[in-house]
Formats: sequence, structure tokens, C-alpha cells
Amino acid sequence: MVNARPEVESLTAYSAPLEGRRGLLRLDFNENTVGPSPAVVEAIRAIPADHYAIYPEYDGLREAVVASLNSEAGLPAGPSPAKGLVPAQVGLFNGADAAIHALFQAYGAPGDTLLTTSPTFGYYSPCARMQGMAIEAIPYEGPAFAFPLEAIQLALAAGPRLLLICNPNNPTGTRLAPERILELARLAPGTLVVVDELYEAFTGDSVLPQLLRAAGVGGDPFAALPNLLVLRSLAKTAGLAGLRIGFAIGAAAVVDRVSRVTGPYDINSFAVTAARAALADSAYVDAYVAEVLRARDWLVQQLNRVGVRHHAEGGNYLLIWPTAPAARVEERLRQAGILVRSMAGKPLIDGSLRVSLGTLEQMQRFWAAYAAIDGLSAAPAPGWRR
Repeated sequence: MVNARPEVESLTAYSAPLEGRRGLLRLDFNENTVGPSPAVVEAIRAIPADHYAIYPEYDGLREAVVASLNSEAGLPAGPSPAKGLVPAQVGLFNGADAAIHALFQAYGAPGDTLLTTSPTFGYYSPCARMQGMAIEAIPYEGPAFAFPLEAIQLALAAGPRLLLICNPNNPTGTRLAPERILELARLAPGTLVVVDELYEAFTGDSVLPQLLRAAGVGGDPFAALPNLLVLRSLAKTAGLAGLRIGFAIGAAAVVDRVSRVTGPYDINSFAVTAARAALADSAYVDAYVAEVLRARDWLVQQLNRVGVRHHAEGGNYLLIWPTAPAARVEERLRQAGILVRSMAGKPLIDGSLRVSLGTLEQMQRFWAAYAAIDGLSAAPAPGWRR
């Protein structure tokens, strides 16, 4: 066998048990649990058969992302150089995972350091190791998994190449105020500060609205912070996880460098069509997010009522510590047709289950099954009204 680079030979790849999940209640990978807007389905079905044979075209997609993000910040609608973000500040990727891989390829090198937190999204580390980077992962603090702000500030003084913050953090849900993130970026102008905002819609913690409002109409939101890059996706809210579409938003020069290491047609035509339709139907996403937050409130009431240890701070997921062994509970739930994710072996949260949040009806189904498995009462909390 011909050996790969030493960094690859010694690498343990990020992997997830993604097979055999269809037809089950998917509460294991923080996906949208109901599917995309009907407008997305209609748009895909309307693609002419002969277009399958044509390479994808991306005209208009960056502009649609710009319009959506400018609107999110309360700026005038429509893509224009006079209105907040511009298309050159948006990179298109085959899911946020591809954007993460690309930014490490563009900016990581042997001897460089990735500064991040622990535990966090598992794909950051293999991407860093592929480039021969050192990893400094600072643990979250205390039983509430608080962000280790002072420790991160001290570590930034050493000049790491990349600082990667998942906000809200997967899997702890830890939230860091946008103001603090912007302060970290100002503190370390030589470090590329990457904010993974895949779950921000469930908390409203994005740095982008603040940047855009500060820049104002006609201003460049990244002029003062060219070392800041924000990752977004349409997987968690709009229901496009299976089509793979993600975005990197930042200074045009950074977006250009990260985009240089991708293929010319990495995003397929179906994803492009779906993304345009999803971005045009913000009401659908808003309604889904509202339903998830309502379901979270209901489930947290049940957990509080029976005294189950849990942690629910941000994102469309929470952590639960069952009294029975987590692996046994996970398997019993799967037998009941419900998938959750074991956090076995992860620092600070070993022994817990990460449970994605869906609709109220779905969480009621989960709770009935979980309570029976863990020997709890599944009766609803007093005073709850549907």
C-alpha cells in the first residue's frame, strides 16, 4: 500500500452512525425533524429533466443569502453594495462541514495552533490534524459549562492561527454573547476567528446583525474585523441537511481564500434550487423555530418535575443524564423507534445523552418512551396547556 501523508496515517476520521435512520424519530443529529418548506419541494420538482445534465449555476444564490442576512439585521432588503453585506462576502459550500474543511486547508499549516473549546463539534479536530496543526482545547467551566472566556483570552496572546467557537456550542449548548466574540476578534487581529453559528436561530446570538447595524447602510461590516469568519447552514432550521448547503460570511479577501481550495461545482443544482426557495420562505423557518422552542419549554418542565439532571441552554438540543446506563437507554429508545446521541467518552459530559428537539408532539412521544425506560412518571407537568 502507498502510505498517505503522516498526518493522515495517524488520523482518526470523524465519523457518525448515519445509516438505518429513516423511518425513525431522529433526535440524534440536531436536524430539522419535519422536512423543508413545501415551496422547497415544489421548486425541486420543477427542475426540468434536461437540467440534470447541466453543471450547476450559482448566480443569484449569494445575493439571496445577502438579502436574507441584511433583513435579519433590519437593514433595507435587497442585495446591493449600498445595503450591508455584499455577495463577495458570502462563500458557498457543500454544507458547513465543507466550509470548515476548506478554512483549515486555506489557513492551517504544520506548527500552527487551533484554539477551541472542549467538548465541541467533533469535526474541528480531524481537520486541524490533517494540516499538522496543534490543538489547544480549553474546557468549559463548572456544572453550567460556562464559556472559558478568561482562559481563551490568555491563550490568544500566544497567537494561534485559528480560534474556532461554536455558538451556541454543540453539544453543551453554551452561549457566548456576540459582544464578547467581537472583543476576542479585536484582541487577536493575527488570528482568524471563526464562529460556527449553525444553531444561532434558536437563540439569536449571531454576531452578524450587530456588525451590520454598526456598519450602517453603505458601510463594510468587516472593515474593522477582517479576521472574523461566520459559518451558517440551512440544515438545522430549513430542513436541507440531505442536500448539503452552507455559507461562510466574512471579509471578501478571506472568503476568497477559503473558496479557492474547493472544487468548481461542489454544490449540486438541487441544493442551489432548494436554498433559493428556503431563503424566500423565512416564515416557514420562523414557525419551525418557534415550535421547537415551545417543545423545549415543555420537555424542560417534565425534566424539572421529576428531577432528571439536564442541561438546556441553547440550540435545538439538550443534554440528559439518565439514572440507568446511557448506552442501555439509548438502545432501548432505538428499539422504540427513537434515536438519540450518546455522549460517552466526551469530556465533562460522559454519561449523558444529547437529545435533539423537534415538535411538541415529537417530544411528547420521546418523553413517554424515555420515562418508561428510566422508571419515571410521564404525566405532564401541572398547569401545562397545549
